Amino acid sequence: MDPLSQLYLQQHQEVTRRWFLGQVGLGIGGLALSSLISDHPSMAGEPLQGFSAPHFAPKARRIISLHMAGSPPQHDLFDPKPLLDELDGQPCPDNLIDGETFAFIKGHPKILASPYKFHRHGSCGMEISELLPHLGEVADEICLIRSMHTDQFNHAPAQLFIYSGSSRFGRPSMGSWLTWGLGSMNRDLPSFIVFVSGDKTPSAGKSVWGSGFLPSVHQGVQCRTSGDPVLYLGDPPGIDRDTRRRTIDAIQGLDRIAAERDEDAETLTRIEQYELAFRMQTSVPHVMDISREKPSTLAAYGAEPGTSSFANNCLLARRLIEQDVRFVQLFDWGWDTHGTAPHDDIITQLPKKCAETDRPVAALIRDLKQRGLLDDTLVIWTGEFGRTAMNEERNGSKFLGRDHHPHCYSMWMAGGGVRSGHVHGETDQLGYRISKDPVSVHDLQASILHLMGVDHLQLTYPYQGRDFRLTDVHGKVVPGILA
Repeated sequence: MDPLSQLYLQQHQEVTRRWFLGQVGLGIGGLALSSLISDHPSMAGEPLQGFSAPHFAPKARRIISLHMAGSPPQHDLFDPKPLLDELDGQPCPDNLIDGETFAFIKGHPKILASPYKFHRHGSCGMEISELLPHLGEVADEICLIRSMHTDQFNHAPAQLFIYSGSSRFGRPSMGSWLTWGLGSMNRDLPSFIVFVSGDKTPSAGKSVWGSGFLPSVHQGVQCRTSGDPVLYLGDPPGIDRDTRRRTIDAIQGLDRIAAERDEDAETLTRIEQYELAFRMQTSVPHVMDISREKPSTLAAYGAEPGTSSFANNCLLARRLIEQDVRFVQLFDWGWDTHGTAPHDDIITQLPKKCAETDRPVAALIRDLKQRGLLDDTLVIWTGEFGRTAMNEERNGSKFLGRDHHPHCYSMWMAGGGVRSGHVHGETDQLGYRISKDPVSVHDLQASILHLMGVDHLQLTYPYQGRDFRLTDVHGKVVPGILA
């Protein structure tokens, strides 16, 4: 192992007077350099990469994660409950509210039936809402889990919980864990790329793709679908490629001196990031240009070059997966259907969001399959929790909507090693609690890592005197969802 890599196997050195004065001497220039490199510098003291080979043969090599931020209502999309039709508008049974804490519901709420019909799709006969007709056309490719549950019922903690294994800030995200553990498959592109749509970032902010205490080179890189894909990626006016190369070489030389002198692990991350950024100046504009796609492909997704949309993001996800980007994460805001007004009810807003996402999601699955990529690409579609079987009626609202609900929700996966055309788990007659085969958030994380060839018990990182892992001290692989 070379001397620089060896530094990552050592703990942070004791802070000495000489080290402190040397760091202070960097002054404002040092602070500016730090801000250019990372919004949240890592305090890591371990290698840039955990292990280069999976623990066992993986079923999937790459992941596309589609997160519907705000949480779609399972009763209206994936989990039909005829009993709700019979009880619609009636006060809910007492056992549904005894001892419960709701985000917004007060008093004794009324049962809310779904206004939408469900149809069976594919040879598997999977029941999916009329709001998702295109997804129904690829039902035989997906594994629908109706028995997810979580510990959280507010957006930010629940989003953090799914992607970092903790409801508190500071833990590494799933994409960071995987890229640290398995490394990069394309040296010219980041291993972990993020897109956001819906005019709002996730409630948990950028922490859901942050690297936490892992080396900061593993944090997700947020890209845009219109304009410059990455801000400040281009060279400033008057700076040509050769000048940029010489500038980076000079900075790298100083960084290597600092790394050897101070044994600062983050300096090695800084070196890696500068080199990647230089290579990205050539690779990113090419892969992010969807105008290179055939008109038929653009039409299948509903994508439009030069604009920003969830459809464009889905197409970009496929293009990045083709280039062996390890983890592509899409967040789409607007699914928080409380029913306080048309902008967040299940009559106006829910159909709008389904119309924006249904076609591109189905097109993504078809496109991956046609290109031979679905077999080793895992596609995940989820929200952060479920919705209630009762109408929220906040402040006497006449609009229809559902409050937050942690006890059960639906999500699905497709591709890379999951059991296709399969429904896993069941909920009770009101879709309020799980009645069969519960799947916790940590179980889901353990299963995703398993599909990537990673034993969740062995993917650990020493920090603050203990070994951390994505699944904390919980989680079991769910055999019923595996092919």
